[in-house]
Amino acid sequence: MNFLQRWWDSDVGYSFRTSPVAVGAAVVAFVCVFCAAFAGWVAPHNPFDLATLELSDARLPPVWIESGTWKYPLGTDDQGRDILSALMYGARISLVVGMASVLLSVVVGVGLGLLAGFKGGWIDALLMRLCDVMLSFPAILVALLIAGVGRALFPNAHETLAFGVLIVSISLTGWVQYARTVRGSTLVERNKEYVQAARVTGVAPLRIMTGHVLPNVMGPVLVLATIQVATAILTEATLSFLGVGAPPTSPSLGTLIRIGNDYLFSGEWWITIFPGLMLIIIALSVNLLGDWLRDALNPRLR
Repeated sequence: MNFLQRWWDSDVGYSFRTSPVAVGAAVVAFVCVFCAAFAGWVAPHNPFDLATLELSDARLPPVWIESGTWKYPLGTDDQGRDILSALMYGARISLVVGMASVLLSVVVGVGLGLLAGFKGGWIDALLMRLCDVMLSFPAILVALLIAGVGRALFPNAHETLAFGVLIVSISLTGWVQYARTVRGSTLVERNKEYVQAARVTGVAPLRIMTGHVLPNVMGPVLVLATIQVATAILTEATLSFLGVGAPPTSPSLGTLIRIGNDYLFSGEWWITIFPGLMLIIIALSVNLLGDWLRDALNPRLR
């Protein structure tokens, strides 16, 4: 509680509570995350329990359209699954994959960027050339290649392994931006007086990097990570839409959009429109929070 109180009374907390856009985006993001995390309790149905599905309820429209029913407020898909419940379960998969891939990218990128900026020399040159090589490939193409190869090598793999391959495929190019950002900040920090004083007193280089330099370069990383969560979610949705993302037994928002796309021009627009809107709402709220955090942590705007 003391930490929350200090944060609320800080400059960042004041910037948050005086920004209606940030507050609104935080509320929307919280609702989406809450419904996704507790989908088993919040969702009116379990859309992936085959025993509860009724094909006679397939492709029912939303409740405000004739022949709609309150049992399925947003309608059903081609298998009789409740769209509202499917959105909650699908958003959970998209959020978990997106956040896990960003976390992995942060760990790898920050570590390599800190090492390159602090050590310099051939280590810096080698890691930066590796970043240049990774940046020369489109991120979605690399993710598509890795995810496709993983699905081909392990066609009957457990869902956990399939999600692991998906997370690694998204993180493979995501770490580069963190590495370059941290490397640039570390080049500035390593020549400051507090780092020189730590070296003179005999502090180990690893301790200097993790205990002194790292806390002072994490500001840009937090902003970048917040924005990259939305990018990772969209990348996962794209891979799932193309059929190489989440397993068919645990469809994400991208999979739901792909399923509904087959019925878009036959009149059952709700099967694909609502998952698409859910994806837009999540990505927009996260991006708005990232923009607010960037401005809040910028000392020139205070």
